[in-house]
Amino acid sequence: MKIAHINDFGKKQSIKEHLLGTAEKAEQFAEEFGYGEAGYLCGLMHDIGKYSEAFQRRINDPEHEKKVDHSTAGAKELCHMSREYVFLAMAVAGHHSGLIDGGNKKVSEAEDGTFLGRLKKEIPPYDDWEKEIVVKKAEMPGFLKTGINPAFTMAFFTRMIYSCLVDADYLDTEGFMSSGTIDRGNDSSGEELLKRFEKHISGWIDRNDFDHERQKQICRKRTEILLDCMKKGEQFGRGLYSLTVPTGGGKTTASLGFALKQMQKYDMKRIIYVIPYTSIIDQTAMVFGNILGEENVLEHHSGISYEVKEGESERNYQKALATENWDKSVIVTTAVRFFESLFASKSSECRKLHNIANSIIIFDEAQTLPAPYLEPCVAAISELVAHYGSTVVLCTATQPALGGMFQRYPDKMELREICDGVEETYKWFRRTRIVHAGILNMDMLCGQLLAAGQVLCIVNQRKAAQEIYECLEEEGTYCLTTLIYPAARKEKIAEIKQRLKEGLPCRVIATSLIEAGVDIDFPRVYRQEAGLDSVIQAAGRCNREGKRSAEESVVSVFRLEGSNSKFLSQNIAAFQWMQGQFEDLGDLEAISGYFLFYRELLGQENLDVKGIMAAFAKGVNGGILPFRSVAERFKLIENETVPVYIPRGEGKVLVDQLTNGEFDRNTFRKLGQYGVNIYPNHLRALQESGCVECLWDQVYVLRDLTQYKKDIGLRVDIETGDGLFV
Repeated sequence: MKIAHINDFGKKQSIKEHLLGTAEKAEQFAEEFGYGEAGYLCGLMHDIGKYSEAFQRRINDPEHEKKVDHSTAGAKELCHMSREYVFLAMAVAGHHSGLIDGGNKKVSEAEDGTFLGRLKKEIPPYDDWEKEIVVKKAEMPGFLKTGINPAFTMAFFTRMIYSCLVDADYLDTEGFMSSGTIDRGNDSSGEELLKRFEKHISGWIDRNDFDHERQKQICRKRTEILLDCMKKGEQFGRGLYSLTVPTGGGKTTASLGFALKQMQKYDMKRIIYVIPYTSIIDQTAMVFGNILGEENVLEHHSGISYEVKEGESERNYQKALATENWDKSVIVTTAVRFFESLFASKSSECRKLHNIANSIIIFDEAQTLPAPYLEPCVAAISELVAHYGSTVVLCTATQPALGGMFQRYPDKMELREICDGVEETYKWFRRTRIVHAGILNMDMLCGQLLAAGQVLCIVNQRKAAQEIYECLEEEGTYCLTTLIYPAARKEKIAEIKQRLKEGLPCRVIATSLIEAGVDIDFPRVYRQEAGLDSVIQAAGRCNREGKRSAEESVVSVFRLEGSNSKFLSQNIAAFQWMQGQFEDLGDLEAISGYFLFYRELLGQENLDVKGIMAAFAKGVNGGILPFRSVAERFKLIENETVPVYIPRGEGKVLVDQLTNGEFDRNTFRKLGQYGVNIYPNHLRALQESGCVECLWDQVYVLRDLTQYKKDIGLRVDIETGDGLFV
């Protein structure tokens, strides 16, 4: 018997058994987007190189025999079978090492690390495979040669098939190595999830416990929006949609209702909720968990760590496994993780991609889609909708006017609005008046804030927020930035809400983190000049519950003297231009005009700053695609931040556990609430001054607690307007 694997119990799995098992799983996965035959063929061919005598010697005596290339054999055979199979061959060649660059037919050499080089490589004979394996031919998609960038479409298909193969290979191997004891999935059905959701919202429709009539009206309007979305979820088929709901309109719950209806009606596999900010992702995951059952919701981003440990509960164990391939009913993740996975080349990052097919994908705060990568992001969304059976919903109060960009992709894709009467809804929810306060220096701004009893001031930089706060020494003044660890921010927000409720003086100086996912209501808001979308998000924190008239609920937009927001310069320029064009900046036409003008200012070349689309277009001849090079270029955050853990409160207990080596998966999950993300240059400065200790790789702890102030957080000179974290 030719052996593929030997497990810890000494049991042997034949190559034929492994190939057939992998092929069947890959076929099942690829069938979700209509190309099960291609998945099956990849699974059948991926390990035929293991038939070589060299590999058989290696698996029986791994201590004395060298590693053997067993991936190239299947790639070579697929290329011999048909020129159309080159994409399948690239998937097979990289099923361990990751997808690699195609190379050049004339100059690629056997050892240069390219696909064409691999095809020239001499490998041990593997002739016996044809005695046991019967090949089933596969039809390749006709859409591979259509569209404005056929190479991008080819690369996307290759990555999706690769994902099917990699996950199938992992699962078949995992099942054999553990003697079939690992159990995945077991989530509630779409029907059961919908029942839970309907039970959760049942009390809203006839709710009557309100302090005043306007609150009652707002609740009813939110319920109208929700019920409309659920109705459309059944009526509308798979496709590309926008959900445009003003701040305070309940768009998160409404979008979930739409997705659950589609999930049940069209037998779709999962809901993927993509959020731009890690500062609100745990809150969204918790809300969904409370509604749908915590066991059905997977929160997956860099701030949460799942480590499989012996003795963990079955629920936690399955969640840890689900992070590998997103085999969960509801995924809550970041835009960074979602898009970087779609352009990845490593097997560990691509493994989950096939589970995005036949899913409902909701982009919360869609206006934050990263402008420097907007073209490839729009292209990827178009592929998912056009060819992989997915529904995509762009969900926001400020739609980024992407309809024209989508029109350039397959079938001139239409971006369709879910809700009826969006314009009327916006007028109904109008609760504020936006005015321009001109140029203010620090003293003028602080004077106006002190004169207001309850006021929110949002600035573009964390340093500026700290400085303004220190100028206001009145009781009830708060500073809210990401330099304060999340657990402390939550405590401060709870205090702020209580003071607002009791009518006590309350002045909050914050960065943009408060503009999304924070349900808070001020009578007056100041917003430093930024993009129009940010100004409108800030306005959503003013008179949120409609207790006051719009005329008296003023949002003052100001220019801070001496402040240079270089990261937001073009956003601010577009906002200033819009001021001269529209009397009402909250008008839907103004919002659309802002985004169109902003992108015009950036220029087409700056919507794909790394030339991702051009890189694929150059590789179209022969289907030779630059997977690894593109993966290295596609980084939504160039300077990734590093968390520094603050040993205060429960954070001290958790840090002590780390220091003593007494930690598990939950330790890191809890520690996320006590971490402050800082940039590498600031981390180096803190380390060099002895303030921060590195416990081990990428795990840093603040040891000099004088550097952390309870009221303003970590003392670091950071000047950035970015709110997007991995």
